[in-house]
Amino acid sequence: MALDTEVAGDGATYAHYVYKKDFRTALPQFLAVSVKNLLLLGYGMTLGFTTILIPAVEKPKEGEVLYLEKSEISWISSINLIVVPLGCAVSGIVTTPIGRRRSMQVVNLPFFIAWLLFHFSTSTGHLYAALFLTGLAGGLLEAPVLTYVAEITQPHLRGALTATSSMCILIGVFTQFLFGLFMYWRTVALVNIIFTILAVIALCFVPESPHWLVAKKRYEDARKSLQWLRGWTGPHVVEQELQDIKALFKRGKDVDNTEETLSEKVYQYCRRSFLLPFFLVSFSFFVGHFSGMTTLQTYAVSIFQMLEAPIDKYYATLILGILQILGSGACVLLVHYTGKRPLAFFSTGVAGICCILVAIYDLYARTHIMSGVSLNAERVVTDVNATLTSETEVFVKNPYSWMPTTFLMVLALATHTGIRLLPWILIGEVFNAKTRSGGAGLASAVGYIFGFLTNKMYISMVDTLSIWGTYGFYGIVSLMGCTVLYFILPETEGKKLNEIENHFTGIRKLTNQVYRSKRRPQNEVSKMQEMKGATNPTFENDTLNI
Repeated sequence: MALDTEVAGDGATYAHYVYKKDFRTALPQFLAVSVKNLLLLGYGMTLGFTTILIPAVEKPKEGEVLYLEKSEISWISSINLIVVPLGCAVSGIVTTPIGRRRSMQVVNLPFFIAWLLFHFSTSTGHLYAALFLTGLAGGLLEAPVLTYVAEITQPHLRGALTATSSMCILIGVFTQFLFGLFMYWRTVALVNIIFTILAVIALCFVPESPHWLVAKKRYEDARKSLQWLRGWTGPHVVEQELQDIKALFKRGKDVDNTEETLSEKVYQYCRRSFLLPFFLVSFSFFVGHFSGMTTLQTYAVSIFQMLEAPIDKYYATLILGILQILGSGACVLLVHYTGKRPLAFFSTGVAGICCILVAIYDLYARTHIMSGVSLNAERVVTDVNATLTSETEVFVKNPYSWMPTTFLMVLALATHTGIRLLPWILIGEVFNAKTRSGGAGLASAVGYIFGFLTNKMYISMVDTLSIWGTYGFYGIVSLMGCTVLYFILPETEGKKLNEIENHFTGIRKLTNQVYRSKRRPQNEVSKMQEMKGATNPTFENDTLNI
């Protein structure tokens, strides 16, 4: 069996485990992450469900008992954004004691109750209660989901498998658009329960995180978990990795096996090893939300309408959703080969250029097309009640309206290949073993708060700065983010969790090279050489690669 060696671009060689790089070793990790993704698929469904719910209760069909006023409908789109950060903030504290896997199972209970409330709702209060439950559950799942995938996967698989999380949420949102075309919203709520039940059942067949088991000193269970996750292998094969995981929890106070006090646990969140990655993830969230994509996703229909999209605004929104999924898929496929840094620079750079081009177009259209300076546009001037007023109404058919639409489509594709997924990938791997769960919850809360702020500020920004000013600001933020990330974002792709931890504690800096997993050939020495006999050229360069 060949040894797997992590080799950096600078030629440095790091510790290795005796694992084959084959389908059997990768399969259980893929299965465990896929089961976890069922939970995220269900969460995405809760986010997309409001899209089909709002028009159904705003203009109900005959026989529907629910009818909501505009003031009530505004809360439908707000409750989730308000409650999710609260759930995220306490996610690590609430879910850590019972484990990653069990937490993911328990968090399905609020989802199950919420779908039933949606289906049988007869009052506005029922809808609000269901939305509160989905928001709370969505926040609580962040810490166990994000830490679980980071703790069970090998370094060369971690980036791609973590990126599937955001892609599954987008797919969940997209399923609601499709379900809404063929089923009534109450029926959709009932169908969504199936995915919740499937997630609970499937989670029974995957192991607990070995990191969490080691933290609870359940070493034998941790060994069995690693055996399952590394290809249903023997205990001796996973022993070295198990010892490395133990070492992560035996620093400082843990060396003498004494329990940390509350003040010592809190102090972990004031150290450099927590503050630096927390700032990195929070800044990535800030750039990701203020790169223009968050508001485009929320206000897509109105934005395409204002920019006079040459296709139906609802079709444009549907295409936007497809491009987001394609971008996420590209990230999953590319991150292992390119690393996170190139994808982050590409996505923020392209996003900045697209936003600035949209701003330039809108400004030029306002000052030239709308003022009557011809861009070869076809104009039709119609007198409007000439007996009462001398004013005329001008309709401009703009042949260049495809330009901003194209820029926004490229924006959706580019941001989802990098910056929109980057913080969610980093969350599970940049925090140390003792703050990983709590840090994941707190960082997720910051991400949702930035999402809330950018959506809340958008209408005011458009009223004050108009489209060109708003997207000009988004473009500046994106390009500034690209520059700052160049200096503060380490390349974590292919690196082990302890190496990433050492980087942020200042013990050893990571290189910006992507580690490649290479198989070290084992030279078979002939019996004659061992016996000091004559060299036989037939066996001289005999090597075996497995």
